[in-house]
Amino acid sequence: MTVSLDDLPLRDDLRGLRPYGAPQAPLPVALNVNENTHPVPEAVASDILDDIAVALRDVNRYPDREFTTLREGFAAYLGHNLQAENIWAGNGSNEVLQHILQAFAGPGRTAFGFGPTYSMYPLLTQGTGARWISGVRDSDYSLTADDAAAQVRAADADVIILCAPNNPTGTPLGLDVVEAVYEAARGIVIVDEAYQEFAPRESPSALTLLPGRPRLAISRTMSKAFAFAGARVGYLAADPAFIDALRLVRLPYHLSALTQAAAVAALRNAPTMLSMVDEIVEQRDRISATLEALGYTPHESWSNFVLFGGVTDPAATWRALYDRGVLIRDVGIPGHLRVTAGTEAETTAFLDALASIGSAA
Repeated sequence: MTVSLDDLPLRDDLRGLRPYGAPQAPLPVALNVNENTHPVPEAVASDILDDIAVALRDVNRYPDREFTTLREGFAAYLGHNLQAENIWAGNGSNEVLQHILQAFAGPGRTAFGFGPTYSMYPLLTQGTGARWISGVRDSDYSLTADDAAAQVRAADADVIILCAPNNPTGTPLGLDVVEAVYEAARGIVIVDEAYQEFAPRESPSALTLLPGRPRLAISRTMSKAFAFAGARVGYLAADPAFIDALRLVRLPYHLSALTQAAAVAALRNAPTMLSMVDEIVEQRDRISATLEALGYTPHESWSNFVLFGGVTDPAATWRALYDRGVLIRDVGIPGHLRVTAGTEAETTAFLDALASIGSAA
């Protein structure tokens, strides 16, 4: 007998939902999920493998539950006088966000963000039994401090998530907005800085706002700038009391010894790992300039991707690119598509393929 999902006693609030997932296809050029498409430098890969080999000798034992060495490494990398007790980490920034929602949201509570934004926020929220509330952005996807604060006060949510720069639009977020939202909120405020390393170097991080704000958390990931998406390592900085709250909901030994070893080694090689960021930014800006020349409307991006409008039929354009061996992302914004900035060769392949389609597709 074949059983479907409808036949199982699933939670009512999960019925009809679809799991998160971007299309995966074995195409020559995959620029759809905002990965860093540059491989880990060979010398760094060898160093990481050495550390993993050492960790493997003790893999019969549980790992350090507090991942102390890794937290010290993240604190040193972030700076801003942070210490290990200010740091938390998980299997990708999604697990870190899930820990926050498990601790501070849950049944009968709400989480709030400004749409369009990262599509996992509502899914993570609902997965913890909380309800997602979506605010709105200006036509260019930006936010002003006054408007953001007014929406946050009206929503009165338990958790507010700010994506800075925003995914899927690439839009920067001013620190004045973060400050205004924090003052207007009664609950937890998360600033998701997954793409912060791709922002202009002179732009300050929300990490500068942490002192004196115990309800504020700044999350980061190693998936993007560090080219470490497959390792699944995310982290955050917050007040030590905030970190204590996350210990209440994490699974025992949630970061494997091998994950900890790989991440510590990658952080030790941070300058080399981050050396590719400038090239990615160069390709991102090249994409924006060429898209404009082709008659599309690229939006300002401080990330490693470009959202562009002026697409007459996004589904048809996506398919035409697919047929030419290039995979990008239809994020569901009418008239828009999104493309990750890859290597120079990948960027050229995308731009050539798009030019061969013509802007009327």
